[in-house]
This record gives sequence, C-alpha cells and structure tokens, in this order.
Amino acid sequence: MRILIANDDGYLAPGLAALVEACRGLGEIDVVAPEQNASGTSNALTLQRPLSVWTAGNGYRYLNGTPSDCVHVALTGLLATRPDLVLSGINNGANMGDDTLYSGTVAAAMEGYLFGIPSIAFSLSEKGWSHIDDAARVARRLIEQVLARPPAPGHWLLNVNIPDRPEAELRGLRTTRLGRRHASEPVIRQTNPRGEPIYWIGAAGDAREAGEGTDFHAVAEGFVSVTPLQVDLTDHARLPVWQTWLAGSKA
Repeated sequence: MRILIANDDGYLAPGLAALVEACRGLGEIDVVAPEQNASGTSNALTLQRPLSVWTAGNGYRYLNGTPSDCVHVALTGLLATRPDLVLSGINNGANMGDDTLYSGTVAAAMEGYLFGIPSIAFSLSEKGWSHIDDAARVARRLIEQVLARPPAPGHWLLNVNIPDRPEAELRGLRTTRLGRRHASEPVIRQTNPRGEPIYWIGAAGDAREAGEGTDFHAVAEGFVSVTPLQVDLTDHARLPVWQTWLAGSKA
C-alpha cells in the first residue's frame, strides 16, 4: 500500500502532520504539499511559470504551487511508484456545501480521483486545530474501513467533515449530500498606503440549505459527514429541456 498525502494549508500545517501520523503503519507514505497556504485555489494548475520542489527536514516534499499542482506533479513524474490512495487534509476549517467548489483540500483529492485513484479529503469543522488529534483518529478509522471493505468498485472520491469536538462526543458517521450557502458577504473595501482602493473577498454566506441529509446538518448534530463526490457538472435534469430548446433554434 502506497499513500500520497497533500493539503492546502501548507506543508507546515498541524493538520497535515496529524494526518500523516495517523496513517503510520498503513503503508508507504509520500507527502507532497504546498509551500504556503493555498486555501481557496480550487482545482487551479500553475501553467505560466515552472514549479520547484524541495524536501523538508522531516522528509515532506513541498512545492511553490497549488494543492492540485502537488498531486499532479507527484503522479506525473515526482513519484517513482503510483499510490493506491490519495488523502488531503486535515483542513483547518470545514469544506461543506458550496465550499467544495473553491476548496484546495477537496481539489487535491479530486486530482487523485481524476487519475483513477481512490481519494479522500478530510476537514475539521472549525478553525484552530482544537481537536485535531481526535479528528486524526477518526480519519484513521475511516481509512482502515474503506481499505478493508471498499465502498464501490473502481475509484471514488469522498469529502469528509469532522465536527470539532472530543472524539467521545462524536455520534458516528453519516452519509450526506452537499448543502448550499447563501451568497457570500460583500467585499471589504480598504485603501492601501498609496491611497488606492483594495478589496478583500467577503466572508462565506450562511448555510441556506442545511436540512436533514446535508453535510451541514450532520456536522451540527455531531456526526462525521461523509459525502461521495463526482466531477460531472452536467445538469442532467435539464438536459432534455435544452435539447428541445436547441432543436428549435438556429446556429
């Protein structure tokens, strides 16, 4: 068993170290992570400049790119052996609902999935790492379970959000769908020292669809949320509507 571990908080993040330690004994571990925090970079690949790879004193490799860069470079030339599993995290904060579209944590796992490798993204629901060791133990047990009894043939992609509470207070695992958020808060306008306007992206909107069955609801109730993801963005429900519409339109 070979496991590739990446993240989006950077190679020095406590969540990465906790996940690596939790996976000790499961197989050979390779770590390839961003040099700096790359949260919110989604599936971006760096195409306009070369990427450099360094090795930290603990053996982690890190590069000056995005989480997707890390997994892509690892799988297409850096690693001598293809991994059997790709893990990402443990992220400093939740990746639920619409957040998954922006998440570098999810994107790193998705890059593994795109290469046909089973992949899991792990996130802790609140920032600050207050229960990171508890979350790491949960991650270890889930990894052991999917390795011992794969949920489906072929490769798959899971997005796992762990409530930020002691392990003894967790109520178990729950399979969920993605919830939805309200639109983001307005940008924050400031002025730089030269008197020029600058803008900060506003905070994420509150949960809008957070009913039973969603990742938001499960985590709020103390359950570990396990959401199977796919890459197909096709609006299958409306596909016939568009086919009918286009049949009566001219090019």
